[in-house]
Amino acid sequence: MDQKAEISLIERVNQALEFCRPYLKADGGDVDLVRITEAGIVELRFNGRCVDCPMSMMTLRAGIERTVMHYAPEIKRVELVT
Repeated sequence: MDQKAEISLIERVNQALEFCRPYLKADGGDVDLVRITEAGIVELRFNGRCVDCPMSMMTLRAGIERTVMHYAPEIKRVELVT
C-alpha cells in the first residue's frame, strides 16, 4: 500500500505546513490550518507579519499551496480565510 495513503489527509496537510513554517517564522509569520472541506479545499489563516505582507499571496500560491499539494495530491486548492 502507498505510504501516503496510510497517513490521514489532515496529517499530511499538517506535515506540509510544518515544512513551510520555518520560512514563515523567519519573517515573523505563521499559518494555521482552519479546515479541509469535502471539496478538497484547504482553508488557512495567516498570523503575525504574514497578515499584512504584500508577498503573502505569492507565498500562499508558490510556496504553501504547492507544498500542500505535493504532500496531499487530492487537495484541489488552498485558500485564506479571516
